[in-house]
Amino acid sequence: MSPKLKNLNELMDNRFSCRGFLKKEVEQKFIEQIVQVAQKVPSWCNSQPWEVTLLRPETRRLLCEKLSLSSDQAFETPDIDFPKRYAGVYKTRRSICGWQLYNAVGVEKGDRKGASQQMAKNYEFFGAPHVAVITTPKDLGAYGVLDCGAFITAFTLAAAALGVSSIPQAAIAGRAPIVREVLNIGEDRDVLCAISFGFADTDHPANSFRTERADLAEFVEWV
Repeated sequence: MSPKLKNLNELMDNRFSCRGFLKKEVEQKFIEQIVQVAQKVPSWCNSQPWEVTLLRPETRRLLCEKLSLSSDQAFETPDIDFPKRYAGVYKTRRSICGWQLYNAVGVEKGDRKGASQQMAKNYEFFGAPHVAVITTPKDLGAYGVLDCGAFITAFTLAAAALGVSSIPQAAIAGRAPIVREVLNIGEDRDVLCAISFGFADTDHPANSFRTERADLAEFVEWV
């Protein structure tokens, strides 16, 4: 493995979905560096469809409050439809990931209250001091979403390079009207996700596990 690929692989290994953060804030100059690096990803016709709304502390608190008040709301109202279902290997992988988290934080099978409380932590941004909300133009459709996915991945890797942990959160997209209202996001843009980020609390049980990746033979075909 070449040195450059080795460095990238190390970043990929170090990145994980952080669900417990320290209160320590990331300096603004480093946040700007993360965004500047992330925006170098390719996009269709260089459209760069992502819009990044970085929340100040008071805005973060307000959004957290309104989202938390809706945490017992049974229905979702995303701008873009959530997956219709997970089946086969995708269902298996989702289940394994979910139980890794539940086992780490002590939620036992059948403990619906515990599972609900863990889910609600999404609306508290897992205690992260910083939150970026990512939106895309409705007119660009699936390809705008695809390009934004590349930006989100690059954001998490750039953050990891600075020792900053993160977690992309689709959960807030299920409360798109609340996010739109608090952040004054136009109707011409779709709410995709939040990226919560900061310095990881390495002692937090939710950060004690890592997900695995499939073998190449499971998803690569030479034709």
